[in-house]
Amino acid sequence: MLSVQPDTKPKGCAGCNRKIKDRYLLKALDKYWHEDCLKCACCDCRLGEVGSTLYTKANLILCRRDYLRLFGVTGNCAACSKLIPAFEMVMRAKDNVYHLDCFACQLCNQ
Repeated sequence: MLSVQPDTKPKGCAGCNRKIKDRYLLKALDKYWHEDCLKCACCDCRLGEVGSTLYTKANLILCRRDYLRLFGVTGNCAACSKLIPAFEMVMRAKDNVYHLDCFACQLCNQ
């Protein structure tokens, strides 16, 4: 979990090891970070800008999209049988998984 906190006294950044003198700092993984230093290891996006959640696995700090791309489970759509990437939003019904566009009533196709 990621939190933005006002800086009361200078702390060391876990990313660059320099003192954090900015007005705000990020706290993640029980460490403090400059806003510019807490980035996704894959796409380099600033994690403080993309939301309040980050993921970590195999000593990597990742955004949601890259975590799912690297470690998520892919599967096939029950309607069209095409691959559903792990990062894509889906609809589930019982044991079946569908693309959002493929999820429809079997009677009226709506």
